[in-house]
Amino acid sequence: MPSFDIVSQIDAQEVDNAVNNVLKEVDTRYDFRGVNTEINLNKKTNTISLVTGDEMKIKAVKDMMITHFTRRKVDPRSLDFGKFEPTSNGQLKQEVKLKEGIDKDTAKKIVKMIKGTKMKVQAAIQDDQVRVTGKKLDDLQAVMSLVREASELDMPFQFVNMKK
Repeated sequence: MPSFDIVSQIDAQEVDNAVNNVLKEVDTRYDFRGVNTEINLNKKTNTISLVTGDEMKIKAVKDMMITHFTRRKVDPRSLDFGKFEPTSNGQLKQEVKLKEGIDKDTAKKIVKMIKGTKMKVQAAIQDDQVRVTGKKLDDLQAVMSLVREASELDMPFQFVNMKK
């Protein structure tokens, strides 16, 4: 029976490249001269920590990150920007979480959305992914386009393990 998996993954190497590109751009920008700016990627916890001078600089780094992530073909919706907090030496810091995997609530929304179409497919939650099976490939492709176009989910999705 044909099936595929809906997943939300990010390429760790491309994330690393994007963060390094942002660091290079910060070093060359005039408005960051004389401002101590740190951007650290923690691969174990999937977080990026930003430390810089003021709110305007944090917003500039955020815009640079979104631009470089898009250039490296990593969906910027996988970035979850936290609130910025003051540090002890007068700067601001912000945590950016990298969203990977589909959480239970989002998976339930996907399954409910698929069942609401009344197509002859089955959707099942498996850890941090959703498996969709059906008899017709056309139905599976319709489910793919349905999930791609669902704006309320606000997550990047990939479709893997397509079996015919």
